[in-house]
Amino acid sequence: MRGSSTWRADGAAQPSNPGGEPEAGPDRLARYLAEQDIDAEILFPDQPTPTVPLAAEALGVPPDQIVKSLLFQGKDGNCVLAIVRGTARVSRARLAAASGLRQPKLAPPQVVRDLTGYEPGGTPPVGHLTPVPVVVDRAVLDESVVFGGGGSDRTMLRIRPHDIVRLTRAVVADLCDEM
Repeated sequence: MRGSSTWRADGAAQPSNPGGEPEAGPDRLARYLAEQDIDAEILFPDQPTPTVPLAAEALGVPPDQIVKSLLFQGKDGNCVLAIVRGTARVSRARLAAASGLRQPKLAPPQVVRDLTGYEPGGTPPVGHLTPVPVVVDRAVLDESVVFGGGGSDRTMLRIRPHDIVRLTRAVVADLCDEM
C-alpha cells in the first residue's frame, strides 16, 4: 500500500500521530480487533480519504475493495447497518426486505455516533459501541479483503469480509440495484 502507516490488530505497531493525542475511535477499534484476534489492520493513509475514489487512490486498491458502512433508521426508530461496496448504491426496498426495517432512510449523524460510537465517514464495519443488526451485500464477499472506515475520517480498516460477517453475525443479502 502506498504512503500509509499501519496499526496491526495485535498492537505491534503504533501509528504516528502528529498531534500527540491518540484518536478515540481508532484506539477503541484497535482494542476490539485485538480482543477478537483477527487478521486486520488500521491504516493511516498519507492523504485524505473522504470519498471512495480518494480512499482507493490513497490505498492503491480498486474502488470495489472499499466498503461503506451505512446506518439506516426505520420509521419506528430501529436501525440496521448496511455494508456495501463503495461503488454501489443501496436499494432501500432490498434493505427493508432483508432486515425488516420499515421505510429505511439514512440515520442522522447523531444517531450514527450514539449507536456505533464513531463519526459518520469513519464508521467501521465492526466494533460498534452498541450491537446493531448488520446486513452485508453479497457482492462484498467476492473480495478476499476490503477496506472500510477505521474509526475516524483519517483512518481505514483492512479486514476480510468473512470476518465482518462472523463478528457482526450479519445477514448476507443482495442489497444493491444493478448499476
